[in-house]
Amino acid sequence: MEKKYNYTIYACFVGYIVQAIVNNFVPLLFLTFHGTYGIPMTQITLLITFNFGLQLLIDLLSVTFVDKIGYRASMVIAHICAAVGFVLLTILPDLCGNAFVGLLAAVTVYAVGGGLLEVLVSPVMEACPTDNKEKAMSLLHSFYCWGHVAVVIISTLFFRLFGIDHWKVMACIWAVVPFANMLLFMKVPIASLIEDGEQGMKIGELFKQRIFWVLMLMMVCAGASEQAVSQWASTFAELGLGVSKTVGDLAGPMLFAVLMGSARAFYGKYGDKIELNQFMAGSSILCIMSYLCISLVPNPVIGFVGCALCGLSVGIMWPGTFSKATASIARGGTAMFALLALAGDVGCSGGPTVVGMVSGALGDDLKKGILAGVAFPILLLVGIFLCKMPMKKRTDPRV
Repeated sequence: MEKKYNYTIYACFVGYIVQAIVNNFVPLLFLTFHGTYGIPMTQITLLITFNFGLQLLIDLLSVTFVDKIGYRASMVIAHICAAVGFVLLTILPDLCGNAFVGLLAAVTVYAVGGGLLEVLVSPVMEACPTDNKEKAMSLLHSFYCWGHVAVVIISTLFFRLFGIDHWKVMACIWAVVPFANMLLFMKVPIASLIEDGEQGMKIGELFKQRIFWVLMLMMVCAGASEQAVSQWASTFAELGLGVSKTVGDLAGPMLFAVLMGSARAFYGKYGDKIELNQFMAGSSILCIMSYLCISLVPNPVIGFVGCALCGLSVGIMWPGTFSKATASIARGGTAMFALLALAGDVGCSGGPTVVGMVSGALGDDLKKGILAGVAFPILLLVGIFLCKMPMKKRTDPRV
């Protein structure tokens, strides 16, 4: 690997930390917003829906402009939006006549940054001349997990030491991270994802590729497999460990994120010795087992262990699918990464929704909802084998 791209790789790592800040800091302040500004909790929870909904829209719209303005300019814009959005979070609720409108405006700005980062970071990393693309991609995605853990731990310690009333200071501190990374992206070399003289595929061309639809299904299932359990991790911590809601909110999601990040870091270190399809298939089987453990075993402690194993099992799914996509569709380009990110986000929102709807229809039985969610890792496992079929066709000399 060329040494000059080391800083590009480091900047990509921090880029996923920025996205973790965007998605996980504000939820820590929901009760504070409720008490300080008198905003109903029903409105406050809309901030998460709006954040992810706008990121979905950005995933789709990015296809139309990223290639035109370039990856560097797009990266700079993404980081500016993230930094400015967090600063506005401390200003607009007090300036606007309606505090909720102010919060929503700030979320709009940083959600644009988060959506762009989701589309941009993986292809920029993929274009770097690394020795093993699959290892690098897995390690890259582990930094979202470490960012999530860091946001929770650092913010919680800050609030404990200085008081929750100083949350605006913490928001400004987090804004420094995207600002600093923006300066880095203004300088680092960015390689082209497409070979010289070639153009990335248009959306219509991608739609004609059978393998593309298999990969889209895999991305939906990767996001759904992850979030269908992750969103309920704090509940399992409370029930399984008999702890308070506050401790459960920390223990459940944080343990899930640590184990998910550990799986990605493990493949990032040893991926050259492990075949990706085998690792993904094994992880999918472990995920199925964890879902069955959560939903069918009556012991709540075992259910919490199953929840933790689920975090370990889903780690490779998202980055592994990205790696398979770049290996299977050589000229996928920006459109492919944007649509795969869109599919992953659809899964992230759809997984918990399916679990919640099934649970509600069956008398608020969360275990039965999780049991229904086992369809996602099963479909992902099917997708892994379907993905191998066209690749064999291309490489088998008898065909």
